[in-house]
Amino acid sequence: MAIVLFAALLLLAWEFAATLFLIFAGVLLGVALNAITSLLGRVIPLPHALRLTIVCLALAAVLAGVLVLGGTTIAQQTAVLSNTIKSQLVTVKSFLEKNGVDTSYFNLSGLNSSESSKTSEPSRIPGTAKTEETPAANVQHNLPSAGTLASSGTAIVSQTLKLVLGTVSAVGNFFIVLFLGLCFAAQPAVYRKGLLSLTPAKHRATAAILVDRIGDTLERWLIAQMVTMAAVFLVTWIGLEIIGIQSSFILGIQAGLLAFIPTIGALLGGLIVVLASLASGWVAAASAFVLFLGVHALESYVLTPIIQRQALDIPPATLFAFQILLGIVFGVWGLALALPLLAIGKVVIDFARADEEKRSSVKAAS
Repeated sequence: MAIVLFAALLLLAWEFAATLFLIFAGVLLGVALNAITSLLGRVIPLPHALRLTIVCLALAAVLAGVLVLGGTTIAQQTAVLSNTIKSQLVTVKSFLEKNGVDTSYFNLSGLNSSESSKTSEPSRIPGTAKTEETPAANVQHNLPSAGTLASSGTAIVSQTLKLVLGTVSAVGNFFIVLFLGLCFAAQPAVYRKGLLSLTPAKHRATAAILVDRIGDTLERWLIAQMVTMAAVFLVTWIGLEIIGIQSSFILGIQAGLLAFIPTIGALLGGLIVVLASLASGWVAAASAFVLFLGVHALESYVLTPIIQRQALDIPPATLFAFQILLGIVFGVWGLALALPLLAIGKVVIDFARADEEKRSSVKAAS
C-alpha cells in the first residue's frame, strides 16, 4: 500500500507540476514576507499582523513609486531594448552565416519577418513603364475571396484569443502567488500546525524540528538573495549609465531579477547586456562585457561567500546539474525554483543523516 500510494503521489505531482510550482512560489513569497516581518520585529516590537501590514504597505509604496516615477521610462526603455536586441540578433546571424556557420539550429528565422515582408512585395524593373490595369483587374486584385477573408478572420481571432488567454493566465498566476503568500505570511503558525497534524503522533516532534529547519533555511536564503539581487541591480544600472548604454535602467532591473536564478540567470543577463550594448559600438560592448565580469565576480566571490554561504552551502556543479535537469523536465518553473527545492532536499538529507548517526552512537554506547 505504501508503494502504491507513493507511486500515485509521484504521478499526481507529474501531472500537476505547474500547479504545484505555483503553490510553492506562493509559499516562498510567504516565507520572504515572514522573514522581513521578523527582521522588522527586532527593531519595532509590534504585533505580527501590524508588522506584516507595514511591510506590505512599504513594498506596495515602493512598487507604486517606481511605476509612477519611472513607468514611462521603463516602457520606453523596454521597447528600445526589444528592438535593439532583435536587430543585434539579426546582425549576429548575418555575421555567422557570412563565416559559414549554419544558424538554422538556433531558430532565428523569424527575426527577419519584417524585412522579408518588405521584399515579398512585387518589384518593378527599373526603366520599364508601369503597366496600366483595368478596373476589373483592380477590383479582382484588391478584393480577396470569401475563403481568404474567412481564413484571415479566423487567424486574427485565434491569435487575439491566445494573447488574451496568455495575459489572463499571467495576471491570474501573479495574483494567486500574491494571495497565497499573504495568507501564509499572515498566519504562519496555523499552516505549520496544520502541516504537522498530517504526520503520525509519534513522529510529530521530529517533523516539527524538520519543518522549522526548512523554514529557517529558506528565510535566510531569501534574505540573502534579495540583498544579492539589489546589489546586482544597482551595480549594473550605475555601470551601464556611466558607459552610456541606452536602456540602462531596464537592463539593471532584468539583471537583478535574473540574479534570482544562480549561474544560468547571471549568464543570460550578461548576454542580454552585451547584445544591447552592441548598438553603441564595439567599445561600449567591450565595456559592458567587462562590467558583466565585474558583477559576476562580485556576486560569486564577494556576496555569495559572505551572505549566501551562511544561508545555504551547495556545491556549484550539483546546483547547475539540478537546474539543467528541472529546466529540461519542467521548463521555466523548474529552472527558477531549482535552488529552493534543492535546499529543502539538502535539509532533509542532513537531518536524516544526523538522526541516523545519533541512533548509531546511542546503540554503540549501549
